[in-house]
Amino acid sequence: MTADAHLDPARKHDFVFLIEAVDSNPNGDPDNGGIPRTDPITGEGLITDVAIKRKIRNTVAMFNGHENKPGNHIYVEAGVALNAQHERAYTEGAATDTKSAQAWMCQNFFDVRMFGAVMTTGKKDRWAGRVQGPVQIGFARSIDPVTPIDIGITRLTPTREEDVAAWNNPDPKAKGKETEMGSKHIVPYGLYKGVGHFSAPLAAKTGVTAEDLALFWRAFELMLEHDRAAARAGLALRGLYVFTHDDAFGRAPAHELADLVSVTRRHDVTARSLGDYQLHTPEKDELPGGVTLTTLLPKIPAARA
Repeated sequence: MTADAHLDPARKHDFVFLIEAVDSNPNGDPDNGGIPRTDPITGEGLITDVAIKRKIRNTVAMFNGHENKPGNHIYVEAGVALNAQHERAYTEGAATDTKSAQAWMCQNFFDVRMFGAVMTTGKKDRWAGRVQGPVQIGFARSIDPVTPIDIGITRLTPTREEDVAAWNNPDPKAKGKETEMGSKHIVPYGLYKGVGHFSAPLAAKTGVTAEDLALFWRAFELMLEHDRAAARAGLALRGLYVFTHDDAFGRAPAHELADLVSVTRRHDVTARSLGDYQLHTPEKDELPGGVTLTTLLPKIPAARA
């Protein structure tokens, strides 16, 4: 296989990724006050597949905003109704039925081509069918239990005019408050491991190209770099490892390949940095026949002459 085997949409790919969180909230739970998601039994941290795909979509949209390329629009986009998106197949794409509308959606929307979509809402004569995407991403789970912390914060600037009056004229009887109180949810440290998959037979149905795969890997590498926020300043993609099979259906089970990338704690102490872990990735002779490994992150420097 060539060095660019991970860009071949005619082959099956399985990939492992590592996300590091330092004093950050990698994925807040809106049903639980926004605190970092955890497994209630083990205490291990979780990052959902939806959160990861949202970051990839946002990154592709950012690329496309800088250099608009046909076919790289985003279907699931903030502020845009889904019904309006697949109705465009009939207004812009001149689709006449669900099948032709589905083909237009796959051709024009990157996330439909890669992740799939259910486009059977709205007016029945404007449906675009259901697309099963070739890329599936699982939850990322922390190597060790994490400890969510709720940190109280204050803001000097009041929100309301009466609060400003209370600031300028402190009076116990006056209504209003001098400061605003809030909170920030973080985990001091967590290293999360996740697994994803690429199906070549499904990719052939949606029309995925080598350029699409190159864009997907680039977006994955950069998805955390342009998603910074007050509670996500310390997120980093620490590893991205792609196992490529030499055919469309695979030479080894995905879970066996994922186990070849192992992360263990070096010492019996609470981990607070990447250096507290020992990472093992397989050598060439450890790989099953017909499978190669491409390490996209960390970048391996070229050998000096």
